[in-house]
Amino acid sequence: VQLVESGGGLVQAGGSLRLSCAASGFTFDDYAIGWFRQAPGKEREGVSCINSSDGSTYYADSVKGRFTISSDNAKNTVYLQMNSLKPEDTAVYYCAADLVFDELVAGIPPNYWGQGTQVTVSS
Repeated sequence: VQLVESGGGLVQAGGSLRLSCAASGFTFDDYAIGWFRQAPGKEREGVSCINSSDGSTYYADSVKGRFTISSDNAKNTVYLQMNSLKPEDTAVYYCAADLVFDELVAGIPPNYWGQGTQVTVSS
Protein backbone atom coordinates (compact mmCIF):
# COMPACT_ATOMS: atom_id res chain seq x y z
CA VAL A 1 0.00 0.00 0.00
CA GLN A 2 1.28 3.43 -0.91
CA LEU A 3 0.01 6.97 -0.54
CA VAL A 4 2.33 9.42 -2.22
CA GLU A 5 1.80 13.14 -1.71
CA SER A 6 3.12 15.84 -4.00
CA GLY A 7 2.57 19.50 -4.74
CA GLY A 8 3.82 21.11 -1.57
CA GLY A 9 6.14 24.10 -1.60
CA LEU A 10 6.67 27.70 -0.63
CA VAL A 11 4.02 30.27 -1.50
CA GLN A 12 3.19 33.81 -0.43
CA ALA A 13 0.10 34.56 1.61
CA GLY A 14 -2.93 34.78 -0.63
CA GLY A 15 -1.46 32.31 -3.09
CA SER A 16 -2.54 28.82 -4.10
CA LEU A 17 -1.19 25.30 -4.16
CA ARG A 18 -2.65 21.99 -5.28
CA LEU A 19 -1.65 18.87 -3.39
CA SER A 20 -2.00 15.42 -4.91
CA CYS A 21 -2.25 12.05 -3.21
CA ALA A 22 -1.64 9.08 -5.48
CA ALA A 23 -2.85 5.81 -4.01
CA SER A 24 -1.90 2.26 -4.89
CA GLY A 25 -2.10 -1.20 -3.41
CA PHE A 26 -5.72 -1.15 -2.32
CA THR A 27 -9.18 -0.81 -3.84
CA PHE A 28 -9.43 2.96 -4.08
CA ASP A 29 -13.22 3.09 -4.47
CA ASP A 30 -13.67 1.34 -1.11
CA TYR A 31 -11.80 3.96 0.86
CA ALA A 32 -12.19 7.46 2.16
CA ILE A 33 -9.15 9.64 1.62
CA GLY A 34 -8.28 12.54 3.84
CA TRP A 35 -5.76 15.30 4.31
CA PHE A 36 -4.28 16.07 7.69
CA ARG A 37 -1.65 18.59 8.66
CA GLN A 38 0.82 19.11 11.47
CA ALA A 39 2.54 22.37 12.22
CA PRO A 40 5.70 22.52 14.38
CA GLY A 41 4.82 22.15 18.04
CA LYS A 42 1.18 21.43 17.31
CA GLU A 43 -0.97 18.33 17.17
CA ARG A 44 -1.95 16.84 13.84
CA GLU A 45 -5.36 18.07 12.70
CA GLY A 46 -7.82 16.96 10.06
CA VAL A 47 -8.19 19.28 7.10
CA SER A 48 -10.51 17.62 4.61
CA CYS A 49 -11.80 14.20 3.59
CA ILE A 50 -13.61 12.68 0.64
CA ASN A 51 -15.46 9.40 0.37
CA SER A 52 -14.34 7.82 -2.89
CA SER A 53 -17.52 5.78 -3.22
CA ASP A 54 -20.08 8.59 -3.09
CA GLY A 55 -18.11 11.83 -3.16
CA SER A 56 -19.13 12.98 0.32
CA THR A 57 -16.77 15.60 1.65
CA TYR A 58 -15.74 17.14 4.95
CA TYR A 59 -13.83 20.34 5.66
CA ALA A 60 -12.42 21.69 8.87
CA ASP A 61 -13.85 25.10 9.75
CA SER A 62 -10.42 26.67 9.35
CA VAL A 63 -10.30 25.85 5.62
CA LYS A 64 -13.95 26.03 4.54
CA GLY A 65 -14.37 28.28 1.54
CA ARG A 66 -10.63 28.22 0.76
CA PHE A 67 -9.77 24.55 0.21
CA THR A 68 -11.46 22.10 -2.16
CA ILE A 69 -10.97 18.34 -2.12
CA SER A 70 -11.64 16.25 -5.22
CA SER A 71 -11.08 12.72 -6.40
CA ASP A 72 -10.16 11.22 -9.76
CA ASN A 73 -11.08 7.59 -9.25
CA ALA A 74 -9.72 6.62 -12.67
CA LYS A 75 -6.28 7.79 -11.55
CA ASN A 76 -6.62 6.69 -7.91
CA THR A 77 -5.69 10.22 -6.95
CA VAL A 78 -7.14 12.77 -4.55
CA TYR A 79 -6.41 16.47 -4.86
CA LEU A 80 -6.52 19.31 -2.37
CA GLN A 81 -6.81 22.71 -4.01
CA MET A 82 -5.71 25.32 -1.50
CA ASN A 83 -6.53 28.95 -2.25
CA SER A 84 -6.15 32.15 -0.24
CA LEU A 85 -3.39 30.54 1.76
CA LYS A 86 -2.46 32.01 5.12
CA PRO A 87 0.75 31.73 7.14
CA GLU A 88 -1.16 29.62 9.66
CA ASP A 89 -1.68 27.01 6.93
CA THR A 90 2.05 26.26 7.11
CA ALA A 91 2.47 22.60 8.04
CA VAL A 92 3.39 19.17 6.80
CA TYR A 93 0.35 17.85 4.96
CA TYR A 94 -0.35 14.14 5.11
CA CYS A 95 -2.65 12.01 3.03
CA ALA A 96 -4.50 9.19 4.77
CA ALA A 97 -6.86 6.41 3.76
CA ASP A 98 -9.48 4.57 5.78
CA LEU A 99 -12.38 2.26 5.05
CA VAL A 100 -14.75 4.33 7.17
CA PHE A 101 -15.35 7.96 6.17
CA ASP A 102 -16.83 8.94 9.54
CA GLU A 103 -13.79 7.58 11.36
CA LEU A 104 -11.48 9.59 9.13
CA VAL A 105 -13.52 12.71 9.85
CA ALA A 106 -13.42 11.94 13.58
CA GLY A 107 -9.65 11.73 13.51
CA ILE A 108 -9.47 8.08 14.47
CA PRO A 109 -6.07 6.79 13.31
CA PRO A 110 -6.57 5.66 9.70
CA ASN A 111 -5.51 2.45 8.03
CA TYR A 112 -2.79 4.09 5.93
CA TRP A 113 -0.66 7.23 5.95
CA GLY A 114 1.47 8.94 3.35
CA GLN A 115 4.90 10.36 4.06
CA GLY A 116 3.83 14.01 4.01
CA THR A 117 4.61 17.10 1.97
CA GLN A 118 5.70 20.47 3.33
CA VAL A 119 3.58 23.54 2.72
CA THR A 120 5.07 26.87 3.75
CA VAL A 121 3.13 30.12 3.45
CA SER A 122 5.15 33.29 3.88
CA SER A 123 3.63 36.54 5.09
